[in-house]
Amino acid sequence: MITADIIIEKLQSFAAKDAPPRGDHDLNPGMQTGKDLTPAAVLVPLVIRGGGLTTLFTQRTEHLLHHAGQISFPGGHVDPGDDSPEDTALRETEEEVGLARAHITTIGRLNQYVTRTGFAITPVVALVSPPFDVTPDADEVDEVFEVPLDFLLDPANHQRHRREFKGQIREFYAMPYEDYYIWGATAGMLVNLYEVLRD
Repeated sequence: MITADIIIEKLQSFAAKDAPPRGDHDLNPGMQTGKDLTPAAVLVPLVIRGGGLTTLFTQRTEHLLHHAGQISFPGGHVDPGDDSPEDTALRETEEEVGLARAHITTIGRLNQYVTRTGFAITPVVALVSPPFDVTPDADEVDEVFEVPLDFLLDPANHQRHRREFKGQIREFYAMPYEDYYIWGATAGMLVNLYEVLRD
């Protein structure tokens, strides 16, 4: 079972600022993402539970313009008033999930993640200390749930799926858990977390 102390130590030795971007192109060489990427940030919330760390996710509502119905980390576009990716991730987490900053301690970043849809996302890893309340924004979030981190870090659960998109076959990571289908950029960031912690 991986502990918070191990994760902090690994992230401190990982220079995310100098690391090459990861992204949808990892499994799809030659994929074009466009030149004008929209900066964004997400929080990778690791919740300190008695039985081990869990990871908090949101299930997005079906009517959203981007990634409707998908499972994601809380996060979104960088606003002009945000001082850093950490500020963006914390602000978006408060807005989407209602999780107060007082419960969150950021501990590092993963590689920037570039998506086919034109986003350059900075994943900010954080520890979340219970007890805390969540009050999801009903316009953006259908559900907030947690998955054991040990499950997500087990390479046996890192599946590679494929789907046709605009006449081309695209590969992506997926980590189905119970009734939840974690895939795409979110699963790709989790694979990146696994690789950082493994090294």
